Amino acid sequence: MTLQRIDNISIVIDNLEAAIALFAELGMEPEGKAQIEDPWADRTTVGLDAIRCD
Repeated sequence: MTLQRIDNISIVIDNLEAAIALFAELGMEPEGKAQIEDPWADRTTVGLDAIRCD
């Protein structure tokens, strides 16, 4: 059985490149990359203020 897909997960990590490498080992490929930092992100994430996420 192989992993087919993962939809919209939120995991806090210290090393984004290491996390990307881990998912690559599982056979996955990133579809894109973006930095999010604005009031919309504050409202739609886990209820934290002034977040910045990659």
